[in-house]
Amino acid sequence: MILQVRQLTKEFDGKAVLRGVDLDLAEGQVKVIMGPSGCGKSTLLRCINRLIEPTAGKVLFRGEDVLRAEADVRALRQQIGFVFQQFALYRHLSALDNVTLGLRKLRGMHAREANEKAMHELQRMNMAEHAHKYPAHLSGGQKQRVAIARALAMDPAVLFFDEPTSALDPLMSREVISVINQLYMDNITMLCVTHDMFLAKYIADQVLFLDAGVVRAEGSAEELFSGHSDPRIREFFIHEHHS
Repeated sequence: MILQVRQLTKEFDGKAVLRGVDLDLAEGQVKVIMGPSGCGKSTLLRCINRLIEPTAGKVLFRGEDVLRAEADVRALRQQIGFVFQQFALYRHLSALDNVTLGLRKLRGMHAREANEKAMHELQRMNMAEHAHKYPAHLSGGQKQRVAIARALAMDPAVLFFDEPTSALDPLMSREVISVINQLYMDNITMLCVTHDMFLAKYIADQVLFLDAGVVRAEGSAEELFSGHSDPRIREFFIHEHHS
């Protein structure tokens, strides 16, 4: 098991956002986390890679407790690629430079080697011809593909996606979904927060339904989307399907 989360809790100002979340992710597996707005989905991702410090609980990454005081957070973040909803690209850098930055600064790669690696990942995202463009000259779908290339360039063990299609129009969403689907075919281990049922159906080995800070159900997309026995879950997916 590459990732084991046990009884993860997070409180903000005394209010519990996560209330004892358990989650397992195996090598090569793709899990999708869905649930109502404000149920703690993004907080969960950020707690696992310590962008936010959890209040209590355990996170084991390849068997090592990454929440302990002496854990190497920088090394952990190199192992977990993070793709954000709003792309988080540096506006003053070209697509290529956005991808090479981490390779040079964190990996200590020479410029030429970093450029080769970055171009390889941009090619994989069908973005090589846009390598020298700045984010302002790229569409939302293109920006997200650069962000994915940047995450992949670090050769992470796991890729986290936080609502990768929610800032995109339907056409660009499909474009990004097909790229993520390709990663699924390439056996990349992924944990993805999304409200996009189309994306979940396409890539999820398992879907976790998070509600009010706890995992209320886990199963295949098929099991959760089509008439689940829990009325709250059923209602959520009927509403999502029609929205």
